[in-house]
Order: sequence, then C-alpha cells, then structure tokens
Amino acid sequence: MADVLQDIASSLYKGENVAVAELVQKALDQGLAPQDVLSGGLIAGMDEVGKDFKAGVLYVPEVLIAARAMHAGMGVLRPLLAAGDVPTAGKCIIGTVEGDLHDIGKNLVRMMMEGAGFEMVDLGTDVKPAAFVAAVREHKPTIVGMSALLTTTMVRMKTIVEALE
Repeated sequence: MADVLQDIASSLYKGENVAVAELVQKALDQGLAPQDVLSGGLIAGMDEVGKDFKAGVLYVPEVLIAARAMHAGMGVLRPLLAAGDVPTAGKCIIGTVEGDLHDIGKNLVRMMMEGAGFEMVDLGTDVKPAAFVAAVREHKPTIVGMSALLTTTMVRMKTIVEALE
C-alpha cells in the first residue's frame, strides 16, 4: 500500500493531475484512510515540490502544475475528509487586497493549505478591508491571509490589519 502513496507523491511532483486523482481513488479502494492518503501521498509530494522550489530546481510554473495535480487529488478526498471525523488544522480566510487582481500566488497558497488540512475561505481578488472584516466576523478563522503582487497595493495590507484591529 505504501507503493500507491509513493506513486501519488511522484505523479503529483510531475504534475500529472489525472493520474493523481486515479491513484488517490486506488489508494482509497485499497482501504487506506483519507487522512493517510492526504499526508502520505499528496502532502509528501508537495513537500518535495517545496524543497526543490526552494533549492531552485523547480520554478513557479512547475509548482503551479504540481498544485493543480494536488487539487485534483483533493477533489477525490475532500468529500471524505469533510464527512469523516478528521480534525481540520484550522480555518483560513484568504484574499487578494483591494486594487490587485493577481491571484496565482493566492491560489497556490490556498491549495497548499487545503492540502495541509485547513478549511479555506477564499474571498477572491480586489477585496476591500470591510470584506475581510465581515469574513472574520462570520467565519472566526485561525489565520487571515492577504495577497498582493503590486507594490502599490501591498500598502493596503496595513489598512486591512488596522480595520481588523
């Protein structure tokens, strides 16, 4: 059974999203618990992606392709994780700050955090401070994540923190 987890991790690393989804289903069919498939297959694969990205072996496009493959695997696992007694790592609200429409980094972080067991609430792009505040009041998250690519919009993060305080 450990072989199928290694196959999941390897396919994820290569960005083979169809293979990852099929292998996740195969692992479940073999009787592996969803949490074990998540940690031993999907997270293990993304850990390798992260290490190689940090080392300069992989670049952003490869990381995004691997994240897409992880998302495919999570599509199979998510209903089982939600229905089971698997505890979440916490709840996270994430969004791209007002004035910024870039979401590649935000989406990558969201997928990786989902894979790590977080319940994610994605507010999208161009999110006003009031929307962050309303989401925090409604969802009571463990973490609030803000994304900005542009230097002109990064300063909006401070405005959001002040609104949250």
